[in-house]
Amino acid sequence: MRALVLNSGSSSIKFKIFDMGSQKVLNKGTIEELKGNRHKELEKIINSMERIDFIAHRVVHGGHTFTQATIIDDAVIKAIDELSPLAPLHNPANLDGILTAKALAPNTLQIAVFDTAFHEDMPPSSYMYALPQELYTKYNVRRYGFHGTSHNYLLKECARLMKKDINELNIITLHLGNGASATAIKNGKSYDTSMGFTPLEGLVMGTRSGDFDPAILLYLHKLGLNYKELDELVNQKSGLLGICGSSDVREILSRDDEDAKLALAIMTQRVKKYIGSYIAILGRVDAIVFSGGIGEHSYHVRKMILDGFDEAFDIYMDDEKNNNVKTSATLISQEKSKIALYVIPADEELEIAHQAFALLKEDTLIK
Repeated sequence: MRALVLNSGSSSIKFKIFDMGSQKVLNKGTIEELKGNRHKELEKIINSMERIDFIAHRVVHGGHTFTQATIIDDAVIKAIDELSPLAPLHNPANLDGILTAKALAPNTLQIAVFDTAFHEDMPPSSYMYALPQELYTKYNVRRYGFHGTSHNYLLKECARLMKKDINELNIITLHLGNGASATAIKNGKSYDTSMGFTPLEGLVMGTRSGDFDPAILLYLHKLGLNYKELDELVNQKSGLLGICGSSDVREILSRDDEDAKLALAIMTQRVKKYIGSYIAILGRVDAIVFSGGIGEHSYHVRKMILDGFDEAFDIYMDDEKNNNVKTSATLISQEKSKIALYVIPADEELEIAHQAFALLKEDTLIK
């Protein structure tokens, strides 16, 4: 059985085509700088295969409605569209990919896999805000969490590498890229995570602010900024870009100016704060996992994040191993480290394919 996994973003498309029997990747690619040619590019992808049995789509925000992979119909499309204000950079682009793929392959089964679903198991103490209860009961205002397919994949890979039962594993997973999030996983379930009601909350990201005092928005509104300007400010003009004028960590690392140094210091300190708080929440931690474009490829950022953890938590990174991470999962901690440290390349597409395939088997749509 062949699966096409589509990650349709605002300015790019990532895809992989899997043979679900062998788990082999038959084709993959990334199309950057779409510039309005999504239909044309998707047509090339879909027509590149002789047969596609189902198409699985990444959808960022599933809200309170979608807690697992879901077969796409008109009602699902409508619900994804209604959730767009909660993920304005993502859901509209995800939906555009779904609608285009359905038009190009109307007889092919299509499935939505949601970033938020993995975090559905969080306890109320983690997902509730200290706001009037009515906002939750009437409007579903709560913390949802994101990057769920990545954190779920990292959990499975970490369990395999450590040869431990997933249900007994306590780990902290760090998905560090242009979008970034941290998750505390307790006994194989998401227990707490850095992103919240939208993907804006949490770590410092490429263009998103992460955590900040919300009263700042009220203050800026009094100064004359309207809703659109405030939304653009915190989602597209903040984060690393706002601090030093660049959202590319590779470029920032190559610079020697004070703004670049400050951006790295703020970003890595925020990650340290989350790791420390998650160690306190989990009690026992078996491993800390780095992933995502920055987490996988920047030995310097990993070193900055872990600096000082030896004295505070008996966590010891092996500098030589950290400096020589390749393309496969790598243990970068010293033998004496109380908590194992891993770098594991993310494979969100494979996780999406697995979740979609599992749904089809449950629904007996395949044998």
